[in-house]
Amino acid sequence: MTEFKNKIDFAVLFTVEKANPNGDPLNGNCPRTDIDGYGEMSDVCIKRKIRNRLQDMGEKIFVQSQERADDGKHSLSERADANTELLKHKKNKDEDAYVKTACESWIDVRSFGQVFAFGKKNREKDGVSIGVRGPVTVRTAVSISPIDATMMQITKSVNGNPSETKGSDTMATKERVEFGLYKFCGSINHHFAEKNGFSEEDAEKIKEALKTLFVNDASAARPDGSMEVKKVYWWKHNCEIGQYSSAEVHRSLHVELLPNVDIPKKYEDYKITFDNLEGLDVEEIEGR
Repeated sequence: MTEFKNKIDFAVLFTVEKANPNGDPLNGNCPRTDIDGYGEMSDVCIKRKIRNRLQDMGEKIFVQSQERADDGKHSLSERADANTELLKHKKNKDEDAYVKTACESWIDVRSFGQVFAFGKKNREKDGVSIGVRGPVTVRTAVSISPIDATMMQITKSVNGNPSETKGSDTMATKERVEFGLYKFCGSINHHFAEKNGFSEEDAEKIKEALKTLFVNDASAARPDGSMEVKKVYWWKHNCEIGQYSSAEVHRSLHVELLPNVDIPKKYEDYKITFDNLEGLDVEEIEGR
């Protein structure tokens, strides 16, 4: 593994077309929006998709979705205790060795960090409470323009169980974004990468996961092809702390609606420009 030496900043542009990118459970699962009507996708949702892509690429993942569990474990504590080295360090109360083994075992732990907080199961077995800070941070995705979230009325065509008497005229709703171009930004910090053993090869895997974020992510709310990564922008600094702050790098990317477009309906309705950051080049990567 090659040591991770230089800070990285990144940004991702993706489109949503007639899909619900991230429903809000406090609002009837409607697409998330802020107070000004801009669409949002939570950082937790984005990291879930990155984990899924890394898992598809053959990497070991600690925080697995229930339906994607590939090791027969149905809780985080079960997965942690199934690691014999980790269990040994837990019994010895060796926190440093525990963190080192956890980072070596799972790419999402050494990337995003993890809180290992499992209570006591019985009097003979001690609990654990250990935190790991990760080098990869991701911000909430926000649409470039306010979104038009619409509601579609649908009907129920079959009863769920024999006791139900509702017929095909039972109504329900389905919410979606007609079109939206979203952007999220993130960074990879050298200090925590060094502590966790996060490598240059790991950074390349994160880049690949971002490029293919919506592969194998289809659902009734997000049909295949309704969400697409258009661009990944990747800034690799020439030093550990970076030539510029992450905020300055992220602000250097401008995505603006073309002056002759009132309501955006496609990716080409936007213009993308960059501020010049002397000595720091951006790698533009086509998404899938």
